[in-house]
Amino acid sequence: MPERSSHRRGRTAAAALAAFSLTAGLALTGCSGGSEESGERASDGARRASPAAAPLWDRTPASLAAVGDSITRGFDACSVLADCPEVSWATGTDSAVRSLAVRLLGPSKALTHSWNHAVSGARMARLPEQMALAAKDRPELLTVMIGANDACRDSTRLMTPVADFRASFEASMRQLRATAPKTQVYVSSVPDLMRLWSTGRTNELGKQIWELGICRSMLGDADDMGASAVARRDTVRKRVIAYNQVLGDVCAKDARCRYDGGAVFDYRFTGKQLSPWDWFHPGRDGQARLAEIAYRNVTAAGPPA
Repeated sequence: MPERSSHRRGRTAAAALAAFSLTAGLALTGCSGGSEESGERASDGARRASPAAAPLWDRTPASLAAVGDSITRGFDACSVLADCPEVSWATGTDSAVRSLAVRLLGPSKALTHSWNHAVSGARMARLPEQMALAAKDRPELLTVMIGANDACRDSTRLMTPVADFRASFEASMRQLRATAPKTQVYVSSVPDLMRLWSTGRTNELGKQIWELGICRSMLGDADDMGASAVARRDTVRKRVIAYNQVLGDVCAKDARCRYDGGAVFDYRFTGKQLSPWDWFHPGRDGQARLAEIAYRNVTAAGPPA
């Protein structure tokens, strides 16, 4: 982060304060039985079919769509309170970010063969409708990054229950498969919100912005280290871990789905990777790091261990 004079910090905080005030509610069996002969036929058929069934994961997809929330929209990466999809880690065209689409398809095809259906502020309950839109594009690869807003609420009591989170993600996968049964799905883990809190709280202006209402469940009273505040943040972190467990479990049931194994959750974001507008969302550098993680996992010979 470049240094600012105290006069400029005051003007910047005031401007952000006014903008946030005008933007309320802004928004991360098979069957048993049968004869021995039929069993032998089934076994022979499985052996004949196995070469055609593998591998299901294509490391060089020719088109890409993205669903999710503000991170995939590049929110607050270019200017205050605005989406900036050109720097999206998934489908952006910014040369400094080199999005997953650019890395897989090349700069020109990234413009014509990628689609961004993410919506800033979206929670998991809205993912099925995004999936329906993405399925119409028939992409060879679909990226999913969602869940931060399910944990980022005004209080821990309002966080999305884990069972509801699971039900919505399962419904999303069914929605996709109804139209695009062969689309590959790359699922990113939800970032470690506690890590973002511990990094961003070193910036005094950032904490002023947080007090306007960003992710109160984690960021509220950022300097409070009392037992209640510590327990609150720990509750949010445990919920994010539970969400990531759901993402991995549901993805593992789909032969064409690959979960990042917690790579984004484990990534140690620094102040350099955070937005200069809210010290919480990824800035350009953070988007580039997300693109690197995704590219490494999508092009790997197998899923993360």
